[in-house]
Amino acid sequence: MSGRRELLDTARTELTACPGVLFHGPAGIGKSVLMAALLASLAAHDGSAGTVLRCSPAEEDTRLPFVGFIDLFARVPESCLEALAPAPRAALRAALLRGREPLADQSRLAVRVAVLDVLRNLAATGPVLLVIDDLQWLDGPSAEVLAFAVRRVAGLDLRVVAAERVAEGEQPERLRCCPPGTVELAVPPLTDGEVAHLVRTGIGADLPLAVLRAIQDAAAGNPWYALELGRAATRERGPAGVGRTLPVPHRLRTLLLNQARTLPETARRTLLVTSAAARPSLTLLRTAGLLDPAADLAEAERLGVATADADGTIRFRHPLIRAAVYADAPEYSRRQAHALLARSVTEPVEQARHLALAHPHEDETTARTLMSAAGSARRHGAPDAAFELAELAVRRTPGDRSADRADRLLAAAEYACDAGQLEEAGQAAETVLAESGSARQRVRARLILLRNAGQALEGAHDLIEEGLRDADGDPEAEAWLHHWAAVRGLLCGELEEAARHARRAARHAARAGDIDTRIGALATLARVRSLAGEPVAAGAALEEALTLVGGADAGPESWGLIRMRAILALDSDKVTEARDQVAGLLAEIGEFAGVEEVLATLVSLTRIQVRSGDCREALRTAARCSRAVAETGVQAAPALYAAALAATAGGTADEARHLAEQAVRASEADGDRLFLLRALAVLGQAELLVGDPRGAAAAVEALQRVKELGEAMSAADPPVLHWYSDLAEALVVLGETDAAGAVLHEARTRASGDAPGSVLAALERAEGLREAGLGRAKEGAVRLRAAVDRLRQLPLPVELIRTLIALGAVERRARHRNAARAALGEALETATLIGAAPLAARARDELARLEAGERSGETGAGGPELTPTEARIAGLVGGGATNREVAAELFISVKTVEGALSRVYRKVGVRSRTALAHAMAVAVIASGAAVDSGDDDQARPPAQAVMTSQPSRVRIPRARGTGR
Repeated sequence: MSGRRELLDTARTELTACPGVLFHGPAGIGKSVLMAALLASLAAHDGSAGTVLRCSPAEEDTRLPFVGFIDLFARVPESCLEALAPAPRAALRAALLRGREPLADQSRLAVRVAVLDVLRNLAATGPVLLVIDDLQWLDGPSAEVLAFAVRRVAGLDLRVVAAERVAEGEQPERLRCCPPGTVELAVPPLTDGEVAHLVRTGIGADLPLAVLRAIQDAAAGNPWYALELGRAATRERGPAGVGRTLPVPHRLRTLLLNQARTLPETARRTLLVTSAAARPSLTLLRTAGLLDPAADLAEAERLGVATADADGTIRFRHPLIRAAVYADAPEYSRRQAHALLARSVTEPVEQARHLALAHPHEDETTARTLMSAAGSARRHGAPDAAFELAELAVRRTPGDRSADRADRLLAAAEYACDAGQLEEAGQAAETVLAESGSARQRVRARLILLRNAGQALEGAHDLIEEGLRDADGDPEAEAWLHHWAAVRGLLCGELEEAARHARRAARHAARAGDIDTRIGALATLARVRSLAGEPVAAGAALEEALTLVGGADAGPESWGLIRMRAILALDSDKVTEARDQVAGLLAEIGEFAGVEEVLATLVSLTRIQVRSGDCREALRTAARCSRAVAETGVQAAPALYAAALAATAGGTADEARHLAEQAVRASEADGDRLFLLRALAVLGQAELLVGDPRGAAAAVEALQRVKELGEAMSAADPPVLHWYSDLAEALVVLGETDAAGAVLHEARTRASGDAPGSVLAALERAEGLREAGLGRAKEGAVRLRAAVDRLRQLPLPVELIRTLIALGAVERRARHRNAARAALGEALETATLIGAAPLAARARDELARLEAGERSGETGAGGPELTPTEARIAGLVGGGATNREVAAELFISVKTVEGALSRVYRKVGVRSRTALAHAMAVAVIASGAAVDSGDDDQARPPAQAVMTSQPSRVRIPRARGTGR
């Protein structure tokens, strides 16, 4: 828990300069745990804390004189007392119950002097640490003696670590028991995420999302409360929500309500009605018929239970007190409280809630009222409340109205989907599927199960086919299922199948007059055509859908279309247009959209921000995306993909690789080939960022899978062609220029005549690197400059930076240092400006290599410079490694090693491994500074030094004759 780790680090740091640390906060906030962690940390860092004296008084100890010091001095040996003067010794022995002398009032000073002398004697032999937990329960005589002693320990090697319980927001009252200068550290509440992690690990089980949220609300960051509530919820196995009481354990209720239970009956009734109200106020309580709620609240405030502020709003001192008051009341009293409130509140949703809880029996009028309120709650952006109200309506539906019950259960499931409560949605849908005799209701239940599956639709074929059999003859239901079949085909990479189902869905929906499903089917068709590299057909389907919806400002029906249009604009390099559309959409949907809608919009915005160079914003958007998914308790491949993509732009290569690997695994588990394609592409990009042969080999592996998946799906949209160029670049780094050429030729064949400028620039960049890899640096630089010129006309700074770095590297190897410095300097400046941290690191690395080459005295004369992979292979072979060992070291094939070694022989002018080793040694001796990793490397034999240096900095003189 990061917040607690920071507090612990602060406490440890303060103890090195200050005489003490006092943790303070309410009961259960974690003070004792922090103290234990601090002591363990001190022992781990310092080896020993010296003499440690501890006491942990309890509430029942406060009336027992000197019990605190009896505990504190339990480990002080008798010899320390024997060294004291007779009078102080006798007084202290009496206080500690070690002697027979009575402790008279006149001995109080003697006890103080004795304690101070003992502490001084202990500190003279080593550090002393006083540890006092629950300082508020320290008995009065012990507290007085301690306060006397700590004021007089200045200059001694003595520290105090203490904890004091104080009310929420209050300051400690026993700071006098700590040395002057003691640092007060308030222990803050845990975040909701930390509470979720604590509960999950503490009880060893996952709770339903609704229960977890109720615990987070009630515990308000208090770890002890959260664990107690979590254990109680596990025991009772009862879900929380509207009509479900959060179980509050008896010992918590006793702790929290010890004072409240002493209140008069009228005050306790007022507190119960207050706890049942969503927004309690004095006005509401008077409207509910309570005689004098202000007087009752004054009594409660006196006991620190609840208070009414200046405008009459009532607040409990802690949210858990509210839950405890409600849980502590008998059921009939709670029903009476809800009945009063049902007659008093005017807001429809809250009124329906109280009505249902006041009448816990089947009643059709109540059920209809609840369903109406559920619809209102959903329209106002509260899907959680909508689900809970609909679920209450199901329970209030009379047993002889099974069809109504099934319809309401399906509505509850849909609201649960909107709220991200997938388990609850699935249970409701399965119930209808098992019990309903209506084919249409069974179809609707299957639709919810399909929606519930998220990206994991690969195994949903049978579910769709069974639904189509139920839907036979019902064009609207058939349209629904064909649309889902189209979505499944899109995710599974079956593009032609997806297009066929999308067209059928649109036709059935038109016949049924179902405009929403027709719009959705056309949007899916547009996505399919876009992925297949048919932008004109995609645009036509999208425009037809927009016409049906009445334009881009038509509300929820247009949201998916706006995203699709933005992505088409992005693929056409209209980045600004795409960003404006999706940013506006995100602002519009706000809190009213369901989890899926928000997630899809955030993923789209992350893609756009990365392309437009808003690297810092992309990281923030991806973090929002991850939080949206975390709240549902489900790991979603799209969110992981977005996080990985943002990390390639603004994070680190390691972070991007880690997230991309997670996204790949999640996509594979879902059978989602669409996001698997994207996740693998990001993994390849992350590996390329590393810039070494191992990274390039891993990039080739990932990007080769992208190529194969794309071919199997017949995908040809611009992103796929970008990934082809990445694959070619990775192959060039490995020295596999022929394979890179084949990939680029295929990409050129697949690219249409109106391919976006970014695609052409990416292919040009890969062609330039390939030319340089073939030893044609001049031709390579020409191609790279052409790509730079093209990208300067586009709002794609990340692509421009990549190309400038490639150009700078090629110019550096060709020893065109001014040109290299200009390109790399511009790349670094732009990358720093937009927050492209990984690319900035690459640019700095290339500039460092350039400067190192200048320092080592490289000139235009001499033999050819090897590529990074060739130099690495040459170094390993020169050091005696076999081809197979080199392949294993660099994670490449033996065939690749053989081909690269042939090129090295040709460039260096040798014919054998022995001659190559000799040439490598000569290169090191000639450069005098071929390595830059410190004196340790320079002390190695020459061949080994080459193996551990930056390979691109080594120039090898061409051998003469046989190379001997």
